[in-house]
Amino acid sequence: MPTTPTTPALRERLTDVALIVVAVALAWTSLWIQAAEPDPLPAALLVADRLTGLLGCVALWWRRAYPVQVGLALAVASVYSETVSGAAIVALFTVALHASTRATAAVCATGVAALGTYQLVWPDQTVPPLTVFTLIGLGSAATVAWGLTIRNRRALVESLRERAAAAEVEAQLRAERSEREARQAIAREMHDVLGHRLSLLSVHAGALAYARTAPPDDVGRAAEVVRENAHRALQDLREVIGVLRAPVGELPVPAVEDVLELVEEARTAGTPVTLHDDAGVTTSERTLPDLQGRTVYRVVQESLTNARKHAPGAPVTVRITGRPGDDVVAEVVNAPPAAPVTRPSGSGTGLRGLEERARLVAGHLDHGPTDRGGWQVRLRLPWPT
Repeated sequence: MPTTPTTPALRERLTDVALIVVAVALAWTSLWIQAAEPDPLPAALLVADRLTGLLGCVALWWRRAYPVQVGLALAVASVYSETVSGAAIVALFTVALHASTRATAAVCATGVAALGTYQLVWPDQTVPPLTVFTLIGLGSAATVAWGLTIRNRRALVESLRERAAAAEVEAQLRAERSEREARQAIAREMHDVLGHRLSLLSVHAGALAYARTAPPDDVGRAAEVVRENAHRALQDLREVIGVLRAPVGELPVPAVEDVLELVEEARTAGTPVTLHDDAGVTTSERTLPDLQGRTVYRVVQESLTNARKHAPGAPVTVRITGRPGDDVVAEVVNAPPAAPVTRPSGSGTGLRGLEERARLVAGHLDHGPTDRGGWQVRLRLPWPT
């Protein structure tokens, strides 16, 4: 049968009973020694001695509630009672374990003085006085040292428990902070992915609205692009919602090789894009670390989205250069629009997000108009070997 764990209260009471038994055994030993002495003490003193020893053993039951009071009473009683000495030792141990250092010193000094007085009034004829007084002093000091050692050990264990609890709370806070940062990263991914898809939808939906006289084949192709990108945008949104519900860290992230897919999507949407991959990262000739590759992908994606918004139909050139151990440079340049367009008012969130991404990987992002009226975005990142 499984055993039931001992509760702290029951364990304390069992300890009290054990110490009382020890005190009774010491008192019984004192009675046996007194009976063997050649010069017995007066009968009245013997009765008082034995009665005090009995009451002292019983008083140990309240040693936890009143350690100093019980310790002082038993120490004072030792001045005339030899059988109470065992109970006085247990009480002194309790004082050292639970009371202050000053109270421990007072009870210890009182006990040593009382035992010394007893030996002066009724000396032991079989043992030299110096030996008796030495044993009294060493025994009291050892009892106090034992109690203080256990007290300090308990304090150390309690301190370690508090530190462990504090460390657990701190670890939980760090986990929550990491989760919040991951959620923020997911929000940025939502902006980048859905913004790219919806910009394609906007371009082709606008083309369908204003080119109603276009050939049926062109209208069909544009409608097919709208349908396909709407389906992909819905899939992306479902993936993001699934990641928000799932454990953190499962968000699918793009790689630099996916730049080829971005270029093909832009060309399908009607934007002439020329890709120059002099670094060979999109064709797997060279390997770019995941963090740097994902940053390059996001810069190209955001730049193509902005080009469709602000310069629809204008040619775009994407150039990626660099080598391991040096830098990788991704540059996206679009020409000015062929005809004046109404520029949508943007908040600049996308470019600010790209600047933040570049800083996180020790890179730098520049953007601004070109001399010919177009727009340029240039990213420089270190390429670790």
